[in-house]
Amino acid sequence: MRIAIINGPNLNLLGVRERDIYGDRRFEDYLDTLKHQYAGKAELHYYQSNVEGFIIDELHRIGFDYDGIVLNAGAYTHTSLAIADAIRSITAPVIEVHISNVHKREEIRHHSMISSACSGVIAGFGLDSYRLAVEAILAANAK
Repeated sequence: MRIAIINGPNLNLLGVRERDIYGDRRFEDYLDTLKHQYAGKAELHYYQSNVEGFIIDELHRIGFDYDGIVLNAGAYTHTSLAIADAIRSITAPVIEVHISNVHKREEIRHHSMISSACSGVIAGFGLDSYRLAVEAILAANAK
């Protein structure tokens, strides 16, 4: 089984930026933990970009071949109809993920442009939100 994790803008700075919101762990370190945890169950592919069009290109590139996609679109979650359209255009199920509970933050973060195109949404569990999304994809594919 192949599962992709795609992170959007500023998530390359996890562990450094706004530690009170996002924690002090680098995503690459957490990814190593996930890869070890799911060895033999799923191959995890990782992609990060600060550029909206590159995220769309990656969704198009893998969206017909992967078993699922975990997407943290960062701030593009709240602004990008183009990413929502890309999600609707592919066959792989996409789970929207947020590290923080976006509903406890600024009001603009309460609305997602991509949620209606996704299979599910997980928010507010820190980096563990990614693990929960991987589990959801594994469970859905086990049916």
